[in-house]
Amino acid sequence: MTRPNGPVAVLGLGTMGTGLATRLLEQGVPVRVWNRTPERAEPLAKAGAFAAAHPADAVEGTSAAICTVADGDALGAVLRGPDGVLTAGQYRGSLVCASTVAPDEVVRIAGDMPSVLDVGMLGNREHARSGDLRLFVGGEERVFTAGRPLLELLGKQVVHLGGLGSGMRMKLLLNLLMGIEVQAMAEAVELATATGLDRKLVLSTIAGSGFASPVMAFKSKRLAAGRFDKPDFRLCLMAKDLKLVADQAAAAGMRLPLVDAAAETHLRATEQGHGDEDCVAVAHAIAPNPGTRK
Repeated sequence: MTRPNGPVAVLGLGTMGTGLATRLLEQGVPVRVWNRTPERAEPLAKAGAFAAAHPADAVEGTSAAICTVADGDALGAVLRGPDGVLTAGQYRGSLVCASTVAPDEVVRIAGDMPSVLDVGMLGNREHARSGDLRLFVGGEERVFTAGRPLLELLGKQVVHLGGLGSGMRMKLLLNLLMGIEVQAMAEAVELATATGLDRKLVLSTIAGSGFASPVMAFKSKRLAAGRFDKPDFRLCLMAKDLKLVADQAAAAGMRLPLVDAAAETHLRATEQGHGDEDCVAVAHAIAPNPGTRK
């Protein structure tokens, strides 16, 4: 397998960023990392990564920079804020935007950089660590071709969808499905509990049925245990993504009733203080006494 032609920076060390950096280190790729809270970089530094003090330092001498921050504001700060990637001028490597942001935001970024890809990642932290992600990529053909060796180290499937913004559009569609599926399961379980059925039996029945998608079967275990800590995907990020989907639909002159309902419910659960829990914590906003479920 062809390797990247130089060190790679990973900017943002949440669940997925840490997994990506770990994967690259295990494949023998020199890695430079940065995170807003430096403690997150310590385990990776012990594993051989260079822990940078700021984004501009992290990308120094790299052939590519993978950005995995939470939202568009964080992405803007990493690129254009104090000591950002673009502080000292144009970044000469390839920027891989793996943060889920509005597709138009990625297009705006391209005005400041010669080589940009936007990548929608399908998978969880374990897939990131093992190189088993599915990656959906937007960007110019020449940039995709140059970046493919790096992407193939990170994913078992790499699909070039078209121009910039395509990767984000696909990621938002996938999160649309996930958000609605998980909320539908939570609603079914709350109704079952309210009408006297056994919660765990209902969840095991759903998970083993033909109605359950793999994500529902996976998330059913969290609902059954009532465990929303150590999130695979934070509820606040799902709320943000559903809002982005609603904005995309509005721009296209469409109304998506299921998306509108799911976005409102996820926002309500976030406002109840569950934003940093796993996205199945949307159940808090559905329970008969919202915000009290343990």
